[in-house]
Amino acid sequence: MTTTNAAVAISDEDTVSAKSNTPVAANDVVTFENLNLIDPILGALRSQGFKAPTPIQAQAIPPMLEGRDVLGIAQTGTGKTAAFALPILQHLAKQQGKPAPRTTRVLILSPTRELAGQINDSITAFASRMRLSQACVFGGVGKGPQARIVSRGVDILVATPGRLRDLMEDNAISLKDVQILVLDEADRMLDMGFAPEVRRFAKTMPTNRQTVLFSATMPADIRVLANELMRDPVRVEVTPQSTTVDRIAQKVLFVDRSRKAPLLRQILQGDNVGRVIVFTRTKRGADKVSQGLKADGIGAAVIHGDKTQGARKQALADFTKGRVSVMVATDLAARGIDVEGVTHVINFDLPVDAESYVHRIGRTARAGASGIALSFCAADEAESLQAIEKLTKTSIPVDDSHTYHSQEAAQAALSRNPPSNKARSKPSRGRGGNGPKPFTSGPTSNAGPKRNSKPFRGKSARPAGKPAQKSGEKSAWVRNLNERG
Repeated sequence: MTTTNAAVAISDEDTVSAKSNTPVAANDVVTFENLNLIDPILGALRSQGFKAPTPIQAQAIPPMLEGRDVLGIAQTGTGKTAAFALPILQHLAKQQGKPAPRTTRVLILSPTRELAGQINDSITAFASRMRLSQACVFGGVGKGPQARIVSRGVDILVATPGRLRDLMEDNAISLKDVQILVLDEADRMLDMGFAPEVRRFAKTMPTNRQTVLFSATMPADIRVLANELMRDPVRVEVTPQSTTVDRIAQKVLFVDRSRKAPLLRQILQGDNVGRVIVFTRTKRGADKVSQGLKADGIGAAVIHGDKTQGARKQALADFTKGRVSVMVATDLAARGIDVEGVTHVINFDLPVDAESYVHRIGRTARAGASGIALSFCAADEAESLQAIEKLTKTSIPVDDSHTYHSQEAAQAALSRNPPSNKARSKPSRGRGGNGPKPFTSGPTSNAGPKRNSKPFRGKSARPAGKPAQKSGEKSAWVRNLNERG
């Protein structure tokens, strides 16, 4: 592990290629074997069907094995969990004896319960041929059982900041023996206001620990935190910062706020729509959208911070296993959800901060598939649209051929002078445009349920004899959604 006390300032340009004592030649095919991983890890990878490291794994694993601090810029779905988990397991394989009571050798901080659970599950799989102790602690459930587990001492502790703070205040865990600290999705952690806790945690750890930080973006506050916590870090980056996935077809649909609900229903009843994640700004809005979809016979689950841990797990299971085809979520709750076969991401509300847009649409186009991201934009959301286009350095194509197109919202966006007014002013179809026909063509996927022109019927399907609503007809949930949640 690094023992130097000299911090190195990190800027946007400081991308350092990973250095290793046994580097892989540029023209070699990178395998897990030539990354010098030990046999128990290689055996676990083979048993799970892992054949070759992803780019972030190939770059991050060698410096981590050397004990270097690593700063990784990578989106969810790039394989970053294995990028830090595999070197951690190899490091722990060399440790003698058991960890002392109420201590941990490795601390992995995660912003959300869902992501913490997924990290813990991945580590369990990777360590299946090793004898290590681990624990995963998060809020929303009782502290007692978690405190009893960590008080015995664990090799690896995966935690959300809030619950770790609680356990430390109860003297159930100490960080005095931490050898490796990992901050996963650090940008989201800071967005949630956990920077003070992270700094307090770090002050109680040994100064010669190894620190690993992964973030989808590199805003100024992340650079400041990295400068404080890391020493001479190797920076690895696999995708351009704050850019969207090339395989995602993005569109903006201008619509009055009062017509968003029927527009959503129209889209979900279209062709080639598989699994869909619908994003709202608020928890109240997520509940209203979900309830309205169920009332219209469209199977939907909802996930947000006010849901119990059990309810969130059940919603994710229903979505993953295809019992429902629509997941309605808020930004924070959806972080860490990695489900294949999501054909569409629909921004029912544009996000408050532009960087959340990048995270949202990244829920589709997984595992080499293509995807569609549709963003509803009301007149009062024009500023948010402008911020998104500025961040992504693109002008999102407009689809104005749908039934509920709002000229007022379109004009509001134009008046804010987004990146390309030429692209803004041209209709995609329906007024002389030649753009793609909306909602009837999209990526297909072998995963997840498919719909034809009829709405998906989930467990809450409309009872027999209940007439279907016409596309322009307002239901009660449409009226309720006019009140912003």
